[in-house]
Amino acid sequence: MSSEVDNSRRRFLTAGTVVVGAVGTVAVAIPFVKSWSPSARARSAGAPVEANIGKLLPGQLIIVKWRGKPVWIVRRDEKALATLSDLGDSLRDEASDESIQPDYAKNEYRSRKPEILVMEGICTHLGCSPTYRPEITADFKGGFFCPCHGSKFDFAGRVYAGVPAPTNLPVPPHYYINDDVILIGEDGVA
Repeated sequence: MSSEVDNSRRRFLTAGTVVVGAVGTVAVAIPFVKSWSPSARARSAGAPVEANIGKLLPGQLIIVKWRGKPVWIVRRDEKALATLSDLGDSLRDEASDESIQPDYAKNEYRSRKPEILVMEGICTHLGCSPTYRPEITADFKGGFFCPCHGSKFDFAGRVYAGVPAPTNLPVPPHYYINDDVILIGEDGVA
């Protein structure tokens, strides 16, 4: 037996082992790193949604789904718009200072256009879905009523004082692509 060491063979085996180890590491790392990325289904769940409001009549409500939540689009009539300035002290957050809405919706109407309301249809108390109550009566000026715990919201989604819901209904980012189509999920410029 020779006591000589074959350095070239040792370098070749070491390099081969490093290459095979690196390839194996990459092969294991690719699925692991890919798992950090959201799936196509998850990406589409947060994608903006178009809603056609061309045939929406005054007083009518349509519902579209965005991020797994119902988004209400209401074409308010003149009676509904007239009630918004009459409520004053009966609202918990009349100026929408504590509510979630884009800056362009921080107004009396909580919308880009006074006649069109776009907001999430989930009560801010415990997540129930309020019902649309367009009827104006002596004790309720119309709007939305949550049957789970009795929270009431006006035609702008502002919460009444003295009910369980802590804040106004959220207004999602949205803009008008044209007079008949709204894109919900992006602020846009229109």
